[in-house]
Amino acid sequence: MELNQTLYTGRPMTKEFRLPKEIACYDLLDELGMDYTRVDHEYADTIEACEEVEKVLGEKICKNLFLCNRQKTQFYLLMMEGEKVFKTKDLSKQLGVARLSFADAEDMEKYLNITPGSVSVLGLMNDTENHVQLVMDKPIAESVRFGCHPCINSSTLSLSMQQVMERFLPRVHHEAIVVDLPLPETE
Repeated sequence: MELNQTLYTGRPMTKEFRLPKEIACYDLLDELGMDYTRVDHEYADTIEACEEVEKVLGEKICKNLFLCNRQKTQFYLLMMEGEKVFKTKDLSKQLGVARLSFADAEDMEKYLNITPGSVSVLGLMNDTENHVQLVMDKPIAESVRFGCHPCINSSTLSLSMQQVMERFLPRVHHEAIVVDLPLPETE
């Protein structure tokens, strides 16, 4: 994976080669007065690729999973640590939802305007009718900063969790449910 070793502060200087949904992320972050740093790279759609980006970004990139119930009437965006193993039974029990599974790419695009590999909390800006419930694993919710994609996985941002909770989420009319997913060795 080609990775630019430069850590940028703020938005790109030009819109050239940038998708409108990425520019919309920077527009909203700037409007909200949120500070962020950025690393540009080739598509990073695996945790392994993201580990290389983390070295330049200086922050852990959280794993983002787009989930739904069996009937596809409830959708969830789960933010958790990248190295943590996801088990549906652990989350289903805490949310009181039976049969959680991975949602389709079509639903991801429909509600978040994001494609697989680019899922991020920033996609909630596109969920204007609140079809998606944000769920954060406790270590992510308690982090000072975290890394995520600006709706496309060719850039990664470092964001302040406090600013996300106090500025971004209220602006996009979403609230987070905090869960405590067990580590594999504590089961």
